[in-house]
Amino acid sequence: MKKILRLKHAVAFMLFSFVASPLFAQDPVVSTPKQVERLDRGLVAVRTNAAKVFLSWRIFGTDPADIAFNVYKGGVKLTTTPISNSSNFEDYANTNSTYTIRPVVNGQEQEESKAVSVWSAKYLKIPLSLPADSVTKSGETYSYSPNDCSVGDLDGDGEYEIILKWDPSNSKDNSQSGYTGNVFIDAYKLDGTRLWRIDLGRNIRAGAHYTQFMVYDLDGDGKAEVACKTADGTIDGTGTVIGDPTADYRNSSGYVLSGPEFLTVFNGETGKAMATTDYLPARGTVSSWGDNYGNRIDRFIAAVAYLDGEKPSLVFGRGYYTRLVRVAWDWRDGKLTHRWTFDSNTAGNSAYAGQGNHQMATGDVDGDGKDEIFNGSSAINDNGAKFWTDGKGHGDAMHLSDMDPDREGQELWMCHEEPAKYGGTGETLRDAKTGQLLWGVQATGDIGRCMAADIDPNYPGYEVWGSANSNLYSIKGNIIATSRPSYNFGIWWDGDLSRELLDGVKLDKWNPSSKKSERLLTFTDLAAVNSNNTTKSNPGLMADILGDWREEVILRGDDNKSLYIFTTTALTSNKIYTLMHDTQYRTAIAWQNSAYNQPPNPSFFLGTGMKTPPVPNIKYAKPLSTAVIPEKLKVKDLNICPNPVTDKLDININSKSKALELNLVDMEGKLLIKTEGDIHYLNSFINNKIGLYKTGVYVLTVKDGTTLYSSKLLKQ
Repeated sequence: MKKILRLKHAVAFMLFSFVASPLFAQDPVVSTPKQVERLDRGLVAVRTNAAKVFLSWRIFGTDPADIAFNVYKGGVKLTTTPISNSSNFEDYANTNSTYTIRPVVNGQEQEESKAVSVWSAKYLKIPLSLPADSVTKSGETYSYSPNDCSVGDLDGDGEYEIILKWDPSNSKDNSQSGYTGNVFIDAYKLDGTRLWRIDLGRNIRAGAHYTQFMVYDLDGDGKAEVACKTADGTIDGTGTVIGDPTADYRNSSGYVLSGPEFLTVFNGETGKAMATTDYLPARGTVSSWGDNYGNRIDRFIAAVAYLDGEKPSLVFGRGYYTRLVRVAWDWRDGKLTHRWTFDSNTAGNSAYAGQGNHQMATGDVDGDGKDEIFNGSSAINDNGAKFWTDGKGHGDAMHLSDMDPDREGQELWMCHEEPAKYGGTGETLRDAKTGQLLWGVQATGDIGRCMAADIDPNYPGYEVWGSANSNLYSIKGNIIATSRPSYNFGIWWDGDLSRELLDGVKLDKWNPSSKKSERLLTFTDLAAVNSNNTTKSNPGLMADILGDWREEVILRGDDNKSLYIFTTTALTSNKIYTLMHDTQYRTAIAWQNSAYNQPPNPSFFLGTGMKTPPVPNIKYAKPLSTAVIPEKLKVKDLNICPNPVTDKLDININSKSKALELNLVDMEGKLLIKTEGDIHYLNSFINNKIGLYKTGVYVLTVKDGTTLYSSKLLKQ
């Protein structure tokens, strides 16, 4: 039986600390809120049987902790008391109608949500425009199937659109020769309306390692962009060709090892190419990447990270078996600019060569407000400097989160592929900030799979496991069971805080009594669907797309003509804001389609016994609505002392009016407080209320006749 390897001896611990600890001074801390998309409530109504409809909706990370909700059906209120302990509801009804919700803050109803109709099944079926079959230049016929998906609000309406990559049936692993069909990227509304199609062209080979497409609102205009690698012959969503439309750089083995390579940012609403630049790094000599036929040179990778602590940046990379290069880009004010390049070939960086995975993860693990980039057995700081490397080489899977609530900070669980580099410790748990080895599992051979999730409520923190053996471990390294569960995706699905397990079309739950997995649901029992990527058995996407904080699954239809979004209909009393407002989770949704797809994790511990999630330091991409400020008023600065404020403040206005009008608005533009009186009354009123609101940024206005006094209010 494989054993756990622990660092018991001071000599071993000191040696490892010297190798893996960060070799730089920590850069400045920033406290600027991170820009996120402005979503709607994501209300979903699902008929669960002939007499019952399940409803679920989003809580925002900017909502006050005591927010409650009223539910309406056809304009008639169903809730006698606002729902304050969750964001779901069951309506006992045998006929369908439309539903809305209205948030309640300080006893006052807020703006009503968009009305939704009832789903007749536990999924939403989205029709697709299937590309036509075609033939390669060598005469091979191929067809298409829906592959990786992502989500983003492309048109700024608060609802996610689906961005889909079409995979030809002759797509290849980099190790396989042969021609492939063109890769297409489509964008769809949830009703099946196709917004655009991008044809990447003949000079982009099809396969899991060739195309990673990042979908994110990069510039803060309220609409997501799409970015990916392109080449001569790529056709954007408006029909415009990038580069030379006649160029064909494919060699006789089907590889593309010559010709220009580009990085393009597309308009998410139209698919129009807005900026194209040379892809970095350039190929250079093919053999310098580890082989001479085109395998390792084209191992691409991509992610999104908040490198400045406020706005998201793109991180595109090349290589991880030998040379490892990561390049950061910003899309701001209509310009694509290079932020930094990290190259293992640069003097002083040689220890990072070969220390990457088939995916990257991003997150702020050192508390400076900016994201670090995790390659696998190495990490890069937000400024492109070295962070740490452990020298254990390439791996196929890793997981980043606060897995051990007893320890400060986040941990990284990873499996390793190369015994000569991992030195007998094939699965490792590390401190994500320092790279310090906490414990590991002895192994031999290629350890190709591993997983981390809180699945057993009897043990604090996450449980971890992998293909090194059949054991399930607690986060402390103790063996819990010898019957290993599946190690593909984790998913929050039912009503408790433990995570369930998704493997292909099967959804399992760990039984802590029998210490075995039990089938909770098989999606093929609900619809004719399938997973992607052969033995990887990935969903198109798994993310918190609709409803409350729990996650949805996107699977393709067996006929390749539809996508199916499956959502849970289990009631829960756990009140948690949408995971998409945790920026580590949100960026993980962006990079989920990168090469070997991995499940997303938040920056905080989410599981049995968890603390209240931290208030996210976020702001909306769109500017604050000025609807509360009449156009003809004269606007002046409002004097508030102190500011920031904890629970007491003083509004200083030289006015004797007894009809001053006070408004407090959150950063979503929602009116929280409205009252009228003289300055003494306003001060008394606001001081009785301000302590009830959570940490964040608000706008406080006082209207005095034709003058409006206004100021941002920072609540601590």
